[in-house]
Amino acid sequence: MIRVGVNGYGVIGRRVADAISLQPDMVLEGIVKVKADYKALVAVKKNYNLYAIDEKSLKSFFEAGLNPKGMLKDLLREVDVIVDASPEGIGAQNNRIYKEFDKKVIFEGGEEHELTGLSFVAQCNFDVAKGKKSLRVVSCNTTALCRVLDALDKAFKIKRARAVIARRAADPDEISKGPIDAVVLDPVNLPSHHGPDVQTVLPHIDIFTMALKVPTTHMHLHSLIISVREKVNEDDVIDVLKGTTRVILVNSKNGIKSTAHIMDFARELGRIRYDLYEVAVWADSIRVVEDEIYFYMGVHQEAIVIPENIDAIRALIGKYSKEESIKLTNKTLGIIQ
Repeated sequence: MIRVGVNGYGVIGRRVADAISLQPDMVLEGIVKVKADYKALVAVKKNYNLYAIDEKSLKSFFEAGLNPKGMLKDLLREVDVIVDASPEGIGAQNNRIYKEFDKKVIFEGGEEHELTGLSFVAQCNFDVAKGKKSLRVVSCNTTALCRVLDALDKAFKIKRARAVIARRAADPDEISKGPIDAVVLDPVNLPSHHGPDVQTVLPHIDIFTMALKVPTTHMHLHSLIISVREKVNEDDVIDVLKGTTRVILVNSKNGIKSTAHIMDFARELGRIRYDLYEVAVWADSIRVVEDEIYFYMGVHQEAIVIPENIDAIRALIGKYSKEESIKLTNKTLGIIQ
């Protein structure tokens, strides 16, 4: 069994912890939190071992009757791999203690590529990550772009990719964030960070991205224009995406005309928290004009990187092939393909 700990129990950390607990080859040794809030209480009710980040947190957990097992350093003695799901930038600060305990580490997309020198998307570079000491699972939008671009590049040889990303303004529980009645350019100075981030995984892809924030918490929406070298039509694109793992095709003819409809679709699939781990591409938006492929896709920012984290754990351990890991992760998480 691969012994895993999760440092950080927010949007990503909670989901990673639950996903680890579903794996037949992994055991969740514990989760690390700062505050004795309802999330800590839920973790204890799930019988997850609770660890504090420091002495202050440890004291607050005891005062709240949560009976923590110890602090981060105590958890690190028990694990083979630690997943750092801390807020943006905190993972880099935590790296010192991970190195002190000589642990394999997974960081999230809020950290810089240079922290590990290896940015990870399972279907793109699983084999490169095998046996490494640490890696960075890229952000939700980068993960989605890499999945579809890698598949289309292998099939049709991409000349260039252009994307405009309408980003959710905040996650559902982030009540202090906006915008409420505005569309915010994010950033104004182009490109957005997503294109260069894709190139940390797929360095040969010519990509330029733009992004803006819109007042919703549901999902991100990408508008893509991809130029390819091979002759292609709409049916060719649909066939490739149908055969790509962790990509699903949806259709407005079936009533899915918005990101809200996609979230409702995930509910009807019976997904925990309504999570959609797959990139959702509107099949009826796919158009080919000369050498350019156009389409829309939706990205559930809270869930899409969860299977990547599970595959990243196996990659660092180095005992699985890409195909074996992806197949097992898909099965345990109920991923459609």
